[in-house]
Amino acid sequence: MSCDNILEIRNVTKRFGGLTANADVTIGVKRGEILGLIGPNGAGKSTLFSMIAGALPATSGSLSFAGIDITAKPGTLRCKLGIARTFQVPRSFDSMTVLENVMVGGFMRTPSSQAARRAAEEMLDFVGLGGRADIPAIELTPPEKRRLEMARALATGPKLILLDEVMAGLTPSEAKAGVELVRKVRDLGVTIIMVEHVMEIVMPLVDRAVVLHLGRVLADGKPAEVVRDDRVISAYLGERHRAT
Repeated sequence: MSCDNILEIRNVTKRFGGLTANADVTIGVKRGEILGLIGPNGAGKSTLFSMIAGALPATSGSLSFAGIDITAKPGTLRCKLGIARTFQVPRSFDSMTVLENVMVGGFMRTPSSQAARRAAEEMLDFVGLGGRADIPAIELTPPEKRRLEMARALATGPKLILLDEVMAGLTPSEAKAGVELVRKVRDLGVTIIMVEHVMEIVMPLVDRAVVLHLGRVLADGKPAEVVRDDRVISAYLGERHRAT
């Protein structure tokens, strides 16, 4: 794989008993790119995210990040190295304020309460929640909770962020703002891998798309190439995407 890659996934397989969730997955992620990870439900996208973040161990294969073998390293250490993630279902600490939620991420970077608070305030402003800092997280709307997830992840100071369906359930105007936010994150120098089902959103946004199907890489290439791939059309997109 290329030395330009910040993340290298080599021949990774994950089995749960007799079920194979990912099979021999090999993907290289370039520094600074936005990579879209797409595929039908059950394709293995979330499992792969969990293995990158360290929430699940790989059954076989290897992962390296910024030149460091992270295959056996715990999630906390991967976070300190620069890997952060959001979750498909937002996970906020609802009894804490919005600011305190993001400070949790800041403490991964620094033991100082003041420094964590500054990082949290900066990231809340960045995602557009600066005016909501002092309210309990439970009072946020669902779209705001997705932005809170992103702010908390960014407060860890990541080099790579894994975004799990951050556009899900958004109105068209909210989705447009979400796309702009993802681009702003990339402009910070953060590499992005995003799982997304809304093809109209993800394809114009990503630099490259990897399609998973039945746990395997079905296609890997530029978005315009991937959406014309007969295998991708048959397995995921459907006939309405086939060129006439």
